Amino acid sequence: MIIAVDGSAASGKGTLAKRLAAHFNLAHLDTGSLYRCLALHLLKSGYLPEKIEEPLAAAAIRDIDLSMAGTPAIRTDEVAGMASVVAAMPMVRQNFVAFQRQFAGNRPGHAGAILDGRDIGSVILPDADFKFFIDADLEERAGRRTRELQDAGQSVMFRDVLEDMSDRDRRDRERNTAPLKAADGALIIDTTRLDADSVFAAAVNHIEHQRKQ
Repeated sequence: MIIAVDGSAASGKGTLAKRLAAHFNLAHLDTGSLYRCLALHLLKSGYLPEKIEEPLAAAAIRDIDLSMAGTPAIRTDEVAGMASVVAAMPMVRQNFVAFQRQFAGNRPGHAGAILDGRDIGSVILPDADFKFFIDADLEERAGRRTRELQDAGQSVMFRDVLEDMSDRDRRDRERNTAPLKAADGALIIDTTRLDADSVFAAAVNHIEHQRKQ
């Protein structure tokens, strides 16, 4: 079973993907962590988002430390901002395509794989068995991210997070290469007024219903 979960920042797609992975024994890849690891590497190397050049960012992929993927170091707003910039670069996205497809196609010990990101169902895995697109109102998502960062000990203000997220949404949705959008055949779930349990239940019900047909 291959599942693609796409969606906007702080919409709940990562939480859903993790729960579906555990429920169906699927290997899980948060593809956004790939771009965040690259962003962290570039920031540590002294590069600024407004000055980073595409060929340099794409070439830097070979030097990133993927062991940082599960750490708080890649969950800062600074890293998120840089990640949004490099993720809009066609050369960077292309260099990550093969890695993501290989992950989905070779998962011994699991019943399949689930990948979450921005272009999984539309570009990376267009033939996925199940596709989801998760979204929520901008202010709701900004509030979630603000609380998440504050709980992690970071000093942030809602209005700053809101502005950054609005800019990121614009870059994600308007970029020429793999823009954020619902893939053909994807189930769209608006999580603005739903808790994590309700979103999970809707996704599982959809999968079970489709498998019976």
